[in-house]
Amino acid sequence: MKKLLIVLLLAFSGLVGAQAYKGKGDIKFQVGANIQKWGSGISVSTDFGIGENMSYGFVASYLLNTNQDFGTPKFEDRFDVKARFNANLGNVFKIKDNADIYPGLDLGLRNFGAHLGGRYFFTKGFGVYSEIGFPIAKYNTSPILYENLNNQFVFTVGASFNL
Repeated sequence: MKKLLIVLLLAFSGLVGAQAYKGKGDIKFQVGANIQKWGSGISVSTDFGIGENMSYGFVASYLLNTNQDFGTPKFEDRFDVKARFNANLGNVFKIKDNADIYPGLDLGLRNFGAHLGGRYFFTKGFGVYSEIGFPIAKYNTSPILYENLNNQFVFTVGASFNL
């Protein structure tokens, strides 16, 4: 728990630190833990810079642990994939070279949603990141049982790599 708290503090300190986004041609790979009300799991994402303040990417998540009230969900109920668009705002807020703030939108298998994230790089290639995400429009307006697993507020924290 102590290690998780340190990682979270470092991730959020990056929000006021500096800019980790280089613009067109920048590529990021991230792997982290996602924490939700009805489960927790692993998330991998990638972002590709397409402009001074824009990037697109993909995120895949898999829930390793789910609430016992749901029983045992199948693979397809635990898995989600999304395409995403980010507005990289580090240079807009004139923060330094090793941090970035990025709000964005995502379109996935289960919903249309939004996210807000921040990254902080300790070296040229390695850093930490943290994101929050939530659905704006669910494809199934009355989700039941497993349909709720990937249709809720999610917090993600992990490692970020420059490629």
